[in-house]
Amino acid sequence: MSCLPVSLFSMIIQKKIPLEIWAAEAKEMGLDGFDISMMFLDNHTPVYLRTLQEKLEKVGLPIVMACTYPDFVHPAPLQRDRELAYLKRDIAVCSELGVKYLRVLAGQNHPGLTREEGIHRAVEGLSAASVAADKYGVQLVYEDHAKPGAWDYIDFSFPPEIFLEIVDRLRNTSVGVNFDTGNISSAGWQTIPVLEAIVDRIKTIHVSDTSTFGKFDPIMIGTGVTPNREIFRFLKKHGFDGWLCIEEASNTGLDGIRKAVAVTRDLWEKA
Repeated sequence: MSCLPVSLFSMIIQKKIPLEIWAAEAKEMGLDGFDISMMFLDNHTPVYLRTLQEKLEKVGLPIVMACTYPDFVHPAPLQRDRELAYLKRDIAVCSELGVKYLRVLAGQNHPGLTREEGIHRAVEGLSAASVAADKYGVQLVYEDHAKPGAWDYIDFSFPPEIFLEIVDRLRNTSVGVNFDTGNISSAGWQTIPVLEAIVDRIKTIHVSDTSTFGKFDPIMIGTGVTPNREIFRFLKKHGFDGWLCIEEASNTGLDGIRKAVAVTRDLWEKA
């Protein structure tokens, strides 16, 4: 079990909480690893990465997953090329830091973007990125995503039917799935039927919750409408033994993360 500390993003990015301190807090909570956003990293120079590795080795807890934000459906071809180049750099950095999983996205729902055009661009970009990921030994995991602070628009593949089609078209690549438990409810769909369609592609899980069915409104895990207990039962039934990565976004600081870890562990053990 690991955790992506969305509630701490601004403090980590602003260096009010150094990355090694977040790692130490995660270890104290009894987590088996911790997650990061690529926005946490200052650069990819040898000195910076070596120094960071040394600090994290002292903590003794691995980075499980990094999250990045490619926009492969951008209307400008040159920008789509840039997005691929940026992602390849992120893949290389993950390889150097020993990060096994890199969460990737389709891109933003830009005004005027058609469904078929967006799906084609997303599959094209993610397929190209998978070649680099295979070379460096990094597992790309594509997520049923809503909206990060790094973007202007909601995810093009937030509607589950688009997400499912992209996953299906990526089946001949190594790209797996990072399944976010709360985002299907946020989109107004029932979660289990979506899981049934892609369970064989799932590599990692983002455990999250939303306050209202049909609305993206992150809340403390266990207090919203996301059927996490049923999701966990389904995953256990189908033999899932990958990482549960808690996406803690209740904006209640370290105390909220501790509560989310305890709730998630209890839900999984009792599922």
